[in-house]
Amino acid sequence: MKNIFIHGLGQSSKAWDTVKNELETKGISSIVPDLFDLTKGRELDYPTVYQAFSELCESYKDKLNLCGLSLGGLLALNYAIQYPKKINSLVLIGTPFEIPKGLLKFQNFVFKLIPKSAFQSMGVSKKDFIRLSKSMAELNFMESAATLDCPTLILCGAKDKTNMESAKRFHEAMKNSKLVIVEDSGHEVNKDNPRKLVSILQDFWVDN
Repeated sequence: MKNIFIHGLGQSSKAWDTVKNELETKGISSIVPDLFDLTKGRELDYPTVYQAFSELCESYKDKLNLCGLSLGGLLALNYAIQYPKKINSLVLIGTPFEIPKGLLKFQNFVFKLIPKSAFQSMGVSKKDFIRLSKSMAELNFMESAATLDCPTLILCGAKDKTNMESAKRFHEAMKNSKLVIVEDSGHEVNKDNPRKLVSILQDFWVDN
């Protein structure tokens, strides 16, 4: 079994460092790809990122435990829908069932005001980042998610009001799912409350 963590749009793989290191002390190893490293040399948009992520997953013969935050959750869900037999379990953190058009437009407006240097820490250019964000506008996996029967843990930070409704709707739609609200956390649960997340993941993976 391989455990794979997938970071969110405004993160790099380093966002999982604390979670990964804590799990290793408990004997649980994990793989943490950087999405922007996987797509280097390619024009960045959602289909490109998904293709690169899919190729990574296909390189492992083992079944997979996928755990993704936001964009990472969408990628995990997308892969599980396309290759359900490869999946042992899913963890979706702060994952939107669709991207609100108004919010996306506002975010892209804000991104345009941010200096290019701010994107360097993620290993992506400002232009590519905005293109990727725009390419997610039509994503909606709710109907397809309802067909999955793998064990699924749906997490949402207690302060993440934007994605709370999505978490509840995914839980209602996915028959083999459990919903957990993570206290003392906003959208970035892996950074806001990593030790609580480790405890939740450890219990979930032991059971599944």
